[in-house]
Amino acid sequence: MSAPAPMIQAHVAPLASRAVLKLSGADRVRFLQGLVTADIAAVEAGLGTWSAFLTPQGRWQADFFVTADPDDACLLLDCAATQAESLRTLLLRFRLRADVQLELTGLSVHVAWGNDPDSAILENAIAFRDPRLENAGWRLIDAAPDTPLTASELEYNQHRLMLGLPDGVQDCEPGRTLPAEANMDLLGGISWQKGCFLGQEVTARMHYRTLLKRRMVPVASTHPLPAPGTSITHDGVEVGQLRSSHDHIGLALLKVDATDKPLHCNGHALIARPPAWLAPALKVPDKAPDRAPSAPE
Repeated sequence: MSAPAPMIQAHVAPLASRAVLKLSGADRVRFLQGLVTADIAAVEAGLGTWSAFLTPQGRWQADFFVTADPDDACLLLDCAATQAESLRTLLLRFRLRADVQLELTGLSVHVAWGNDPDSAILENAIAFRDPRLENAGWRLIDAAPDTPLTASELEYNQHRLMLGLPDGVQDCEPGRTLPAEANMDLLGGISWQKGCFLGQEVTARMHYRTLLKRRMVPVASTHPLPAPGTSITHDGVEVGQLRSSHDHIGLALLKVDATDKPLHCNGHALIARPPAWLAPALKVPDKAPDRAPSAPE
């Protein structure tokens, strides 16, 4: 009788590029609900949402995950470390007389993907599933210091690129990127039922009138991809720009009618690989399951 196959452990990695803001006070939910794209009223311990803070013109300024601390009357915002202080300042401009306090904590952020992590890891952290895709993994805030690490932040970055998940500071341009261009409308980052938020009018108009011309799409090449911002062309005409990448895979902001056409970037062939959840929004046939394959043959 053959031995059972060994269990594959979850990949667990620290994210040094992330920081955590603590939003407390009696008005914390109402305050944030009126400012950001997601439904904050639905957030509770063990659950998280992905959200963005926009300009009044409906353009990206910051994005973050929000969850509730089960042991404290507060909300926790898992955000980019480089934006933490500026996000705090932006939000507090709208405090007026609301009973809210917003402070930068020293809490760590880890991620886990692949198989579900050991229950002890989840129990010793403020843990919630990444709400964007089923196989995106878990977010772990304030994980125990002895949490076993089996992967790096670079490997997590490759994981999210394979899934086609954007990272705000790497993939969005402040004051320019529309949340739907970053596929927030497809990945649960925007609530259409909760009512008004900053930039809501423009965001809703783009959604209901289907005026969107560009989206972020996973791409692959047989050559390592160049720097973010490099032009992507079809028949010599620019149809998009590269965003973040790792070796042969990346994300690109492309015109939706160019995703099924031959593309070039920095002199090399490039292929758009929209996953199943994205393909209908591009009006092209499904080309892949929930993962975008690596470099083409």
